[in-house]
This record gives sequence, structure tokens and C-alpha cells, in this order.
Amino acid sequence: MTMMVLSPNNSGLSNRDPANDLRGPGWTGKLGQAVLDPDADMVARLGRGDPAAIETLMNRKLPRLLALARRLLGDAAEAEDVAQEALVRAWKQAPSWTPGPARFDTWLHKVALNLCYDRLRRPRLVSDAGLPETIDPGPAPDAGLLAQDRQARVEAALQALPPRQREAIVLCYYQDLGNQTAADLMKVSIEALESLLSRGRRALRASLIDLSGPKP
Repeated sequence: MTMMVLSPNNSGLSNRDPANDLRGPGWTGKLGQAVLDPDADMVARLGRGDPAAIETLMNRKLPRLLALARRLLGDAAEAEDVAQEALVRAWKQAPSWTPGPARFDTWLHKVALNLCYDRLRRPRLVSDAGLPETIDPGPAPDAGLLAQDRQARVEAALQALPPRQREAIVLCYYQDLGNQTAADLMKVSIEALESLLSRGRRALRASLIDLSGPKP
């Protein structure tokens, strides 16, 4: 299956309420019961070998998986490998997929997380894959340079966090997952997740305090 690599979402933290749990849009049952999965039709068509469903899967999930893996691994090339392997597994799993208490997107995130864990356990070499191949010789607007510098600072601060704090921040604020879903993916309690988030936020604020501007 040929996959076209898309650019990850480089946006900053989301504005969602971190107190949200698994009961997001589409929830129809009680805890432990199946939820209305927005990906159910796509997965069913994928299981029947519908080529359009493969394209839908890639367009809908690839950017999010790339963003997740890139922020956890700090390596663009490895992130592409993780995202594509996760999508291949989704494609293979689709014919036998059975709706349950977890959504397809949650399962796919878990697959990607496990692939990231595998790579984080390996000895790693520093890669320059995330750097541009050439430097633009033309002038750049000051605002654009400042935005790039800010983004680079945020990414560096994120990579400097302890792995579990970084994972919690990425899942809840970049991937916009509910606290319950993130805690389930990380196999921790809600209280442990909130502790990781709190420590991670404090560390990020301390690292980026000069970006917040002068106090009034």
C-alpha cells in the first residue's frame, strides 16, 4: 500500500478543557459500553477493501500520528516510520475490527505509542532529518522569524521534559485527547496523569518564561 507522507500539524497547545473525559462528541452509552465511533464507517469500508477508505484513513489519521510521533521521538524520519507502520497495522486490523468501549482512534494512538516506546528503548543516533535541506537566501519577515524561533523553543522545551511528562502533555494538549483516554493509553490513573500534566506544565513555563512577555 503506497502512502503519501503529509506534513504534521505544527500548531501549539489546544484550548480544550483538560478535565474532559472519554465522553466526548458522539458518546451514547455508559462507561464500559460501546461508544458511537466517528470512524466506524471508514473502518468498515476499509475492511471491505474500499480504496477510497484507505485514502480517508491516510488523510484523517496520518497528520495526527506524525505529530504524535515527532513530538515523542524528536526525529522526523522515525516519526514517518511510526506513522506509516501504525496505518499499515490499522489496514490489516480493519477486517476483524469489532466496536467496543474504545474508539478506533484511541486504539490507533495506542499502536503508535507502542511503536514509539520500541524506538525510545533502542540506542539512538542524532538525526538531522528534521532540518531543512537548504537555507532560503531571501529575506524573511521579522514576524515569521520570531514565530519560527518561538516554535523551536517550545519544541526544545518539550523534548527536555522527562518522557512520561512529555507523553502526557502531547496526548492531552497536542493530540487533544480527553484525560481518561490519555490515562488509559498511558496505563495510569487519572490522578497520576494530572500529576504528570501539572509537573510538565510547570517545567514548560519555567523554560519558556521569557516568551510570556513582561508582566503588567
